[in-house]
Amino acid sequence: MQTAFKSKEGKNEVLKYYESIINESGVIHEEIYIETTYGKTFIIANGEKDLSPLVLLHGSGMNSVMWIKEMEKYSENYRVYAIDMPGEPGKSIETQLSFVGDDLSNWLKDVFEALSIEKSSIVGISLGAWLGAKFSIKYPQKVNKLALLCPAGIGPQKKSFIFKSLFYMLLGEKGIDKLYYRINGDKLIPQVMLNYQKLIAKHFNFRKETIPLFRDEEILQLTMPVAVFIGGKDIMLHSEKTSKRLKSLLGHAKVNFFPNEGHSLINQGDEIRKFLNEDI
Repeated sequence: MQTAFKSKEGKNEVLKYYESIINESGVIHEEIYIETTYGKTFIIANGEKDLSPLVLLHGSGMNSVMWIKEMEKYSENYRVYAIDMPGEPGKSIETQLSFVGDDLSNWLKDVFEALSIEKSSIVGISLGAWLGAKFSIKYPQKVNKLALLCPAGIGPQKKSFIFKSLFYMLLGEKGIDKLYYRINGDKLIPQVMLNYQKLIAKHFNFRKETIPLFRDEEILQLTMPVAVFIGGKDIMLHSEKTSKRLKSLLGHAKVNFFPNEGHSLINQGDEIRKFLNEDI
């Protein structure tokens, strides 16, 4: 199995930047390490411990630092757990568990048990949305509500993204900046996060395997309240096919299509909280 980082030195650089972003955010939080069957897992937590739990799952090539500002707002109503996924450029185990089979779902079940979570709402983005859906299919009794941001596994990945990435990378620093600009829906990224994404790209072993598509019968098992947020300018996933398939299979799902947004939809926090807080 491939591991997350190309070198120990690169890992140290990425994690040093990780810690600086968290510390400079000013967000009150706890840092938790737990043991699972697959190895240690790192979690950023905040919110009162007696509130209902909310689990946040980041995308590939990133870690839980992407949620740090949003956590402050989510924690008004929830005990929030932003979890570093295995094999990604964070503080959890470096082994990249297979997308095939149940290892990732079972890892998340281990995390729930270690945190004494019986049932939680889940917000996931991209790969994290795929895992949130996969976990909800296997363990529906453990999921209250499911919010999926630009989810993988429903509509196909765009093969053209690989070629576009290679083209932009050939253009050097300015090309890489342009690539992240395109991923972000042709919107500027805060410089601190752009620098961090480029640092990760330098030291992280990106996964090469395709994320599996869910079968129709699997998607039909998502009987809990589901909200999906999709960007029309997503250069990584076929947004319209994702939207069409969900509307066809999951009549109860709230499909939110934003024609001018890209693959990064974290700025939809108000709409996500509205969905999560409907019963509160």
